[in-house]
Amino acid sequence: MLPWRPHLAKAASELTSKLQNVDTETFAKALHKETLRRHEGFANGIKQYWSYARSQHQSPPDVIWQEGTTRLLDFGSQSNSAGNKSKRPLLIIPSLINRYHVLDLSNGRSFARALRDQGFHPYIIDWNAPGEDEKDFKLSDYIIKRLEPALKDINKRHHAKVGIIGYCMGGLLSLALAHRKPDQTQNLSLLATPWDFHTGHEAQILMLKAMQPHINTMIDTIGEIPVDVLQAMFSSLNPWLTIDKFQRFSKTDTDDLFVELEDWLNSGPPLAGPAGRECLNEWYIENTPFMGEWCVDGTPVLPEQINTPCLAIIPQRDHIVPPKSASAIVEKLPNVETININKGHVGMIVGNGSQKTLVEPLSEWLSKNF
Repeated sequence: MLPWRPHLAKAASELTSKLQNVDTETFAKALHKETLRRHEGFANGIKQYWSYARSQHQSPPDVIWQEGTTRLLDFGSQSNSAGNKSKRPLLIIPSLINRYHVLDLSNGRSFARALRDQGFHPYIIDWNAPGEDEKDFKLSDYIIKRLEPALKDINKRHHAKVGIIGYCMGGLLSLALAHRKPDQTQNLSLLATPWDFHTGHEAQILMLKAMQPHINTMIDTIGEIPVDVLQAMFSSLNPWLTIDKFQRFSKTDTDDLFVELEDWLNSGPPLAGPAGRECLNEWYIENTPFMGEWCVDGTPVLPEQINTPCLAIIPQRDHIVPPKSASAIVEKLPNVETININKGHVGMIVGNGSQKTLVEPLSEWLSKNF
């Protein structure tokens, strides 16, 4: 008997009952036919994706600061319908393993430009691939040598404290930044930010423990974790997701959002070896953030010491950062509000209705805390 997950147990029992008297040869032929149909749909979806005519993106943001391969992009220097440029700056920090593009998609799905239109002055960190300067970076280096100077630059430009917004892994970096620089931080927003890495990913943690020696050897050999390896690790969270999404795409004539998101996923940079080792060994395996043992430059990052106004936005259908993982930080922050959104990890940012479910409530909270 297969160990079905609890929410599938009833359906599995009903299916088992229905299959009791099925002719095995007929069933095998039907299964083979359905398998071929799905494989064909998957292959057609991939062909359609590669041949898809990409739409032209909107005007790129200005680069106002750069150190190594890390750039600071200014989304407020262009026209701002609310006309407020000077006193509500925002620093948006994405994950180290993804480019910033998901926060600035085309066709009216740009999170950064939507915040600009709400009267804020957004800046986004664009990490890019590690260069010669970053190849030996640990997480502390990214925070101290990249985020702190970028925050200081914005602070000087506006003569004001800065609102910090972190998305996914960028949320942990944002938390550490706010913890180290409270005098420059106006408020802190954490979007789908993991904190308890062992909650909701029990099976995946076992897999990572088994892979740990091999990944560490790879880091020792090539000095980084390639994007293909990172993609495979995330795909393991939902092995059928890739097949299913390309099958659905094969049935559509146009889907600019699907193509733009796939291009974003496939353009992710590699992760510098030392930082990757910390993420794998300390965050995922040892769960150091949740245990209060994650340190930046030797100092533990303790959310209970952050008195800055905080907001935790938690997507309830997130399979990358389970809601219980993201909710764990709420219990630690002394000055925090929570917004739950019935979306997934990426859908929260770019999905239909994200203006109403994410941008507007976030803007309302930011306005109260500037």
